[in-house]
Amino acid sequence: MGVVTKRSSMTFFSDPNSHYSHRVRIVLAEKGVTVDVVDVEPDNPPAELADLNPYNAVPTLVDRDLVLYEPNIMMEYLDERFPHPPLLPVYPVARANSRLMIHRIQKDWCALVDQIVAQPTGKASDAARKELKESLLATGPLFAEMPFFLSEEFTIVDCCIAPILWRLPALGIELSDKDKQAKPLLKYMESIFSREGFKASLSDLEEDIRS
Repeated sequence: MGVVTKRSSMTFFSDPNSHYSHRVRIVLAEKGVTVDVVDVEPDNPPAELADLNPYNAVPTLVDRDLVLYEPNIMMEYLDERFPHPPLLPVYPVARANSRLMIHRIQKDWCALVDQIVAQPTGKASDAARKELKESLLATGPLFAEMPFFLSEEFTIVDCCIAPILWRLPALGIELSDKDKQAKPLLKYMESIFSREGFKASLSDLEEDIRS
């Protein structure tokens, strides 16, 4: 994956199925960072990962002597290390709002995604699917306000939302264009999924979700 440039090379240990790894891969691709992506099975990590990350988990980003193992910290580091194009707002208030939005996505949507992935069948996962779909549809009007999520520009917030929306078919959630509430979401998805950076970020397993 990735757009090859003359920027410094780094290594990204990535779960090709995980939306947390995917959000970082989107940032890497949008920035055009030359990166060696190492696909990792979470249940069978390579021996070197334990030496790098005390939790022996993915995602893990290695840039020379720096090792990062929290996806949101990785995204902010990459935005500061490679300032163009910027993915976080310049002004403190807008930046704080972006961080708060990422926190809300984590609490409201990612937690439900993780629940469905961990236990795809059963009443708990059915309830999580229903709650996630209803929450996404209820947020629909916000997707219609600006070209990107609450922004005129593509931001880190979009990098967190896009992997979830891409995975909806795999999560057993269907959005219909006949549903008025779903239309802003579907339009947003079409726009995001057509970006070169997004397409370059996809692992083979992720491509198969919507192939």
